[in-house]
Amino acid sequence: MTDGKVLLEVQNLKQYFPIKGGILGRTVNYVRAVDDISFVVREGEVLSLVGESGCGKSTTGRSLMRLEKPNGGQAFFNGVDLFKLSKRELRNLRGDIQIIFQDPYASLNPRRTVYQTIDEAMTIQKIGERANRRRDVAEVLQAVGIGEHQMDLYPHQFSGGQRQRIGIARALSVKPKLIICDEAVSALDVSIQAQVLNLLMDLQRRFKLTYIFISHDLGVVRHISDKIVVMYLGEIVEVSDQKALFNTPGHPYTYTLLTSIPSTNLDEKKERIILTGDVPSPVNPPAGCRFHTRCPWAYERCSVEKPSFYQLGDAQSVACHLLQDGRVDFKNLPFENKATKE
Repeated sequence: MTDGKVLLEVQNLKQYFPIKGGILGRTVNYVRAVDDISFVVREGEVLSLVGESGCGKSTTGRSLMRLEKPNGGQAFFNGVDLFKLSKRELRNLRGDIQIIFQDPYASLNPRRTVYQTIDEAMTIQKIGERANRRRDVAEVLQAVGIGEHQMDLYPHQFSGGQRQRIGIARALSVKPKLIICDEAVSALDVSIQAQVLNLLMDLQRRFKLTYIFISHDLGVVRHISDKIVVMYLGEIVEVSDQKALFNTPGHPYTYTLLTSIPSTNLDEKKERIILTGDVPSPVNPPAGCRFHTRCPWAYERCSVEKPSFYQLGDAQSVACHLLQDGRVDFKNLPFENKATKE
């Protein structure tokens, strides 16, 4: 894990979406997509946000980019609160924080060539000299594996993996310090995923980049992350470095996610924990620990008292009563009747 200085510090971020109802269309409730989360990203680090669909990880990324206006909290980027910037100040800062979207088919303008797409980004952020623009665009495309002879082609003339490389090139072209990768490989074939992941890791080393990597796939996250933040129903349940999380997960939700990773060893007999019940609604989340309605090891305290974070080690903290009370040991885990095995 990197020991670089703090680049981004998120404090008590909240992102609620109003639910309208009635003849007058008044706000009757809120979807608590992200509910009071805090974390820190250091320079040169790959911090991954993981969890099931609907846990709030992508909303967190969009909120940090100010694509969605947060309801509360602060996000200090190099000491500047992103949520207090004016539109003009935010536009000037866009070059330092970029995002790579999930869908390479939807994230590129079909009416613009590759050159025009990257040229627009560099022009807005005033990167390089106009006279040298084609050379600069060719260099950034070469860095992601797209040839100079392809810069005048349109997005429909590329494969999905190539389009995602173009999206990466667009983000890279403005010389960012932080790139948010929002499910950047999930829409790609498995073989192409590996290529793009290797590219992202190579670019990080080459250009000293910092990533927030958003994914539901722990198998992917394992290969790229320095630190991992596990989210469930809008809240953070565990923060850990990569080694500690995969060797000794501290939260029951993390453990169940790890058991779902497919094994490449055909001889390995792996017990998989199947969570019962549906994910609760973020409109009316459960009291206490939000995971208790599906947790195989929950007990009475879990349903009435919200857990605080417990420091499991220097690089791992977990919000779980079970861990604090010594009721679960994941090294010798008791499978109780709420859990089913596959």
